[in-house]
Amino acid sequence: MIPRLRRFVSQLLLVLLVLLTGAGRSEAAPPDAPTGLVTRAGDRSVVLHWDRAASGVARYRVYRATAPGGPFTSLGVTASTHPHYVDFDVENGQTYHYVVRAEDAVGAESLDSDGAAALPRALTDDEFLDLVAHTAFDYFWYEANPANGLVKDRSTRTSPASIAAVGFGLTALPVGIERGWITREEGRERVLATLRFFQSAPQDGAPDGTGYRGFFYHFLDMQTGRRVWESELSTIDTALLLGGVLFVRAYFDADDPLDAEVRTLADAIYERVDWPWTQVRSSRISHGWKPETGFLSADWGGYNEAMILYVLALGAPTHPVDPFAWRAWTSTYDWQIHYGMTFVVFPPLFGHQYSHVWIDFRGIQDDYMRRRGIDYFENSRRATLANRAYCIENPGGWQDYGENVWGLTASDVPTGYRARGAPPPQYDDGTIAPTAAGGSIAFTPVEALAALRHMYDAYRTQLWGPYGFRDAFNPTQNWFDDDYLGIDQGPILLMIENHRSGFVWDVFMRHEAVRRGLAQAGFEAVDVATEPETPPPRTPVLLGSSPNPFAGQATIRFSVPAAGRATVAVYDVLGRRVATPLDAFVLPGAHAVSLDGAAWPGGVYFYTVRAGAFTGTGTLVLRR
Repeated sequence: MIPRLRRFVSQLLLVLLVLLTGAGRSEAAPPDAPTGLVTRAGDRSVVLHWDRAASGVARYRVYRATAPGGPFTSLGVTASTHPHYVDFDVENGQTYHYVVRAEDAVGAESLDSDGAAALPRALTDDEFLDLVAHTAFDYFWYEANPANGLVKDRSTRTSPASIAAVGFGLTALPVGIERGWITREEGRERVLATLRFFQSAPQDGAPDGTGYRGFFYHFLDMQTGRRVWESELSTIDTALLLGGVLFVRAYFDADDPLDAEVRTLADAIYERVDWPWTQVRSSRISHGWKPETGFLSADWGGYNEAMILYVLALGAPTHPVDPFAWRAWTSTYDWQIHYGMTFVVFPPLFGHQYSHVWIDFRGIQDDYMRRRGIDYFENSRRATLANRAYCIENPGGWQDYGENVWGLTASDVPTGYRARGAPPPQYDDGTIAPTAAGGSIAFTPVEALAALRHMYDAYRTQLWGPYGFRDAFNPTQNWFDDDYLGIDQGPILLMIENHRSGFVWDVFMRHEAVRRGLAQAGFEAVDVATEPETPPPRTPVLLGSSPNPFAGQATIRFSVPAAGRATVAVYDVLGRRVATPLDAFVLPGAHAVSLDGAAWPGGVYFYTVRAGAFTGTGTLVLRR
């Protein structure tokens, strides 16, 4: 207490000196001390957040000590527009104590904020997922306007809101409540601010308005909620917004006036949408409309992220579309084979993720999938594994691509923003987006978790930031993004939650309109295949090992194009063979070989897979 009291007295004397003499500075009092300081401790990292000051702050200065009473030393400053800081100069097992001070334009410092402590440490898998999810949640909490609930499209200072990001953000709030990151009252207050804004926003179709016929413009000003960038009235982004609207409608179900208001507002927003108005050329729904030029030239045909658009349009209680719209949507599917797996292709992984954030497609089939013998969840699983297999094969020779550096989707790239994917390859430039693995963790939990953990370990100081994984990185060009995107943070957070608890699926599927939309599309519950088909690939492919690191049991996966002898051998660091888990004739297709290292000493091991003239090698780490 004595050192802290001394620091308080010295700061108070400084404030009095500034007030009495001016000391060459402003006659105004120093800024108020920052509030709401919190920490997120990870493996060799600590993230700090605090509440943004209303005015009068030019910058913030972060201080750290290894004891509660100090001495505190300055770590650095952040701009007033960035009330967060990431400390990588930490050691696991050491508790650190932080305070933050605000500075005005002439350098006058506030008093200390309340302190916050953090204990960086090695994390279990569940603790790691909690950290990744919590930091992604922070994006929607801190990069939103509390007055109207609008969420930034990206984390830059001048970014407008994206209505799709708002949909992800609304869904994030109950996750935060259930995880104890915010209170129910805090979450509901933000939900009500959001729904009140969208329910009352002008729907006159004006060029500077907010929406028309129940749909909303893609990008809105964060303060006024009016259209920016001459953006389109977007049907898919309205559907993603409605995913969040209907989710909170189902979640806030208490017999309580404020919960009842959530439900009333959500119903009004959804029931106002005039879905048939967008079917201007066929049964398929148009991409959007602009007041200056009318409807956009393209319609939504499968396969991509628009499944949720059609389900909500089919299930609408007031202005639904005819069930033939779903058949028109599926009529454009493209069923292909890649890496021994057949599935409906859409190269960027976000198209296999967005609808699955809310709708639980496990164990239900429409007519198209009944004929294929799988469901859409399995389709997304195969697409994800094929995306990973493409990065392992790495036909472009990009740096670092491999079993734990994979994930092509729409994201930032060194030259801007682009939708990218594989297979088949689409604009592959060597850029990897963590949301591709994070948003697929419900489909491929072992492979996605291994990728996220590797990305954190390998690129921690360049890729990790205040909201977790930054949007993208390109090792070949030594480029790491500065920004975060709401539409990429959302799938990371919400699919981690679905993987861990099924919470988003369970709540969303309660909504009567969702169930009605699926029924109108012809979905029925059935037993479906959960394992990949094994038609032969064109060449042998080593698909990697998992988990890696492992504690005793691991699986090595590979695929071969033709029948023949295959050998899997494991060696220690001295080159001594320690196991031969496979030496046998195998059929064409994908294979998984179990490895038992329970009796081995901890350390690094190498394995080879030989099939004909092909030899693939990999590394395993055994942890004790």
